[in-house]
Amino acid sequence: MSTTRHTRLLIIGSGPAGYTAAVYASRAMLEPILVQGIQPGGQLTITTDVENWPGDASVMGPDLMVRMENHAREMGAGIISDHISDLDLSQRPFRASGDTGTTYTADAVVLATGAQARWLGLPSEEHFKGFGVSACATCDGFFYRGQQVVVIGGGNTAVEEALFLTNFASKVTLIHRRDSLRAEKIMQDRLFKNPKIEVIWNHEVDEVVGTDAPRGVEAVKARHVETGAITEVPCKGFFVAIGHAPASDLIKDQLKLHSGGYVWVEPGTTRTSIPGVFAAGDLTDHTYRQAVTSAGMGCMAALDAERWLAEQAAGEVKAAE
Repeated sequence: MSTTRHTRLLIIGSGPAGYTAAVYASRAMLEPILVQGIQPGGQLTITTDVENWPGDASVMGPDLMVRMENHAREMGAGIISDHISDLDLSQRPFRASGDTGTTYTADAVVLATGAQARWLGLPSEEHFKGFGVSACATCDGFFYRGQQVVVIGGGNTAVEEALFLTNFASKVTLIHRRDSLRAEKIMQDRLFKNPKIEVIWNHEVDEVVGTDAPRGVEAVKARHVETGAITEVPCKGFFVAIGHAPASDLIKDQLKLHSGGYVWVEPGTTRTSIPGVFAAGDLTDHTYRQAVTSAGMGCMAALDAERWLAEQAAGEVKAAE
């Protein structure tokens, strides 16, 4: 049986941005509803050790997200296990349809649906995710001090990851399927001048090779795109850097976007192109993509929403006088 629930603030997404927005919105007495989505907790739920969350020298990603969820609940946020399949931002109150049959109406909305790294789609890649296969050098590079790592990709992201990894790894091998990079020229210059980096051109990765007891990466098998010859490249870490895909399908035809699908926000705020709709975290951030920056934006979104709702209420009172 379908039901309708109304809230002053609907938060869609449950990563650091969503849960932080829920904490701040609850403290502002907005009684927010947060809809968790398909992957409650977001990308951190598939991350093992997190060593860059302030206050925790080391914490498991899933544990951190459970703590954030509990914090939001303690503050009074309504946490709902549902997935929003349709969102209508054409009029207020905004309307969202959940897979459970529930319709959510809201005076304001915070979008925190995040982004997902693009993967190669290899079974071996999936098998070793979190055990040597990563899509975030700034998150996991520290674990490969003095070891060999491989990065795949040819754009700015791949070059940035490779350069960053030279701070830790003894050798970084960049594998690219073409004979030239797409990255900016100045970044390419830095890459080619770095003695720790070797580039393997015209190759694609076919398989990640490793052990199961304990689970870990030992090498990748790279195939030449023209000859088909296989080269096995030793490594302890394999970083996939072929881009990210923001989860913006819900609003791609309703909100202004930028940089290949990320939600545009007014600089210095979380305000989107539609008044009353705010965006936070990886959904709008194609530069930093860190848990701590997402949490900061979640705070901003809740405060922006609180102020906007107060302005609307004040305007309604003045109009009634």
